[in-house]
Amino acid sequence: MPIIERITKYQDELVAIRHDIHAHPELGFEEVRTSGIVAALLEQWGITVHRGLGGTGVVGELKGKHDGNRRIGLRADMDALPIQEATGLPYASTIPGKMHACGHDGHTTMLLGAARYLAETRDFAGTAVFVFQPAEEGLGGARAMLKDGLFDKFPCDEIYGLHNSPNRKPGRVSVFPGAAMAGADFFDFKIKGRGSHGARPQESRDPIMAAVAVAQAVQTIVSRNNHPRTPLVVSVTQIHAGAAYNVIPGEAVVSGTVRAFSDDARALVRKRMQEIAVGVAATYAVEIDFDSRDIFTVLENHPEQTEAYAEVAREIVGAENLSTAVEPVMGSEDFADMLRARPGAYCWVGHSGGVPVHNPQYTFDDAIIPVGASLMARIVERRLSPNR
Repeated sequence: MPIIERITKYQDELVAIRHDIHAHPELGFEEVRTSGIVAALLEQWGITVHRGLGGTGVVGELKGKHDGNRRIGLRADMDALPIQEATGLPYASTIPGKMHACGHDGHTTMLLGAARYLAETRDFAGTAVFVFQPAEEGLGGARAMLKDGLFDKFPCDEIYGLHNSPNRKPGRVSVFPGAAMAGADFFDFKIKGRGSHGARPQESRDPIMAAVAVAQAVQTIVSRNNHPRTPLVVSVTQIHAGAAYNVIPGEAVVSGTVRAFSDDARALVRKRMQEIAVGVAATYAVEIDFDSRDIFTVLENHPEQTEAYAEVAREIVGAENLSTAVEPVMGSEDFADMLRARPGAYCWVGHSGGVPVHNPQYTFDDAIIPVGASLMARIVERRLSPNR
């Protein structure tokens, strides 16, 4: 069975929604306008709406026309990134320094398309739960919704999510069981030394030299402490220090991220970083305050739900456009926390364009909106089939 024809009939309307959201991006926990659009559309389609979960989250509930007690959750993220858009599109961001550079505007639109279709047909037994999540981009939106009682207030037997992928063949769906996306920590080394005139370095306790030593030392954790068969990434992404050519500053900060599929590997990195902080501080006669924060859980797909998603994908895009090869990625996704709380699965939908996500020139491919919407709608119909 191909893409759901009914969804394709209002594809233009969905694209218009996506373009409007894209032109008005909102960062995590600021999605007031976006969540307002989502809530209004759900209500228009006769779906019961609950606002404010996890701050700016929206949850919709829809009962099928057949009797049933099972409940299937579908989730999309709504937040944008702090990036200045450089696409030149006619519907480009109108908000300086903010951009939908990861396709969350597309994810939101896909789920809206699935919700509209299911509201019009209701050919399932039980309840569909539509979860529109804020703040996926490292701010803990999923954890905020869970803390607010997401699955206590809106029970789900299973939950499903998806992500666009410009790195995969257009229209190709990828889903596989087990660890699919890495867990992640963010870290900071805050270095306090003693500033001086740049002409008199002997009077300083130079935090820049200590920062350079820290940045170099943390790279050895992967090569010298981690088992080579255990995937691990340690990336220094920020070094901040100084504001003048002739001043050695008094402070410096080194920040970055750790990615791994093993909680033990992440614990190893935290331990070694703390030891490095102590050692570098002693070597350079500075003070170093080290902090590491668990931001993303390892995303693990559940076997039964993964196969269910794969079966739906075979119907929607054909077996030739389905990949079940195990291809974990080092990127992270906070839907992982929902999958820790309930069984479910997460898939990728490939699309045209070679610019990666989180890039100022990234462009979402509107052609996959009906693909994603069909996947999410059909998983509800299959998992809540009256004959199941």
